[in-house]
Amino acid sequence: MKSFLKKNAITISGVLLGSIAGFLYWKHVGCVSGTCYIQSNPYRMTLYGASIGGVAFNLFQPKTKQQQHENEN
Repeated sequence: MKSFLKKNAITISGVLLGSIAGFLYWKHVGCVSGTCYIQSNPYRMTLYGASIGGVAFNLFQPKTKQQQHENEN
C-alpha cells in the first residue's frame, strides 16, 4: 500500500487539489439558474474537478523504467 501511495503521490495530490478547486468553483461561481448540469450540483462539480486535477497532475508523473522500456520497443 505504501508503495502505491508513493508511486502515485503526484496524481493523488492532483485529485485532492482538483476536488477542492471544483468545490470552490461551485461555491463562488456555480450556476444560479440550475440549468447547468455539472455546475449546479456541488457533488458533480467536486468530482469533475477531481478528475480534471488527477489527469492534469498525472502528466507530470515520471515514467517508470518498465514504461520507458516499452516505449523504446
